[in-house]
Amino acid sequence: MSEKIKIKLTVADRVYPLTILAGQEQSLRNSAKKIDEMSKQLQENYAVRDKQDVLAMCALQYAAQLENTLENNTVEGESSIKTKELIELIDLHLSNY
Repeated sequence: MSEKIKIKLTVADRVYPLTILAGQEQSLRNSAKKIDEMSKQLQENYAVRDKQDVLAMCALQYAAQLENTLENNTVEGESSIKTKELIELIDLHLSNY
């Protein structure tokens, strides 16, 4: 079992103390950094000042990216399965001759 550690993450100028599994630390730190970068970009490009609006837009963008990734993986997975099935059918057909 992985050990739990305590870290502090800063997101949108607020500090969040968390107790996490040691293996999660880098992923969470990278995610917090990406959120901060995106929130700064949104504030600069769209003159959004309210932190809640900025964080909501960050969440929406990341959720949309995740949704697109999941859809693409599903399509690729289905294509891969169909490709394997076709190869098996071709092999079966060729072995009969």
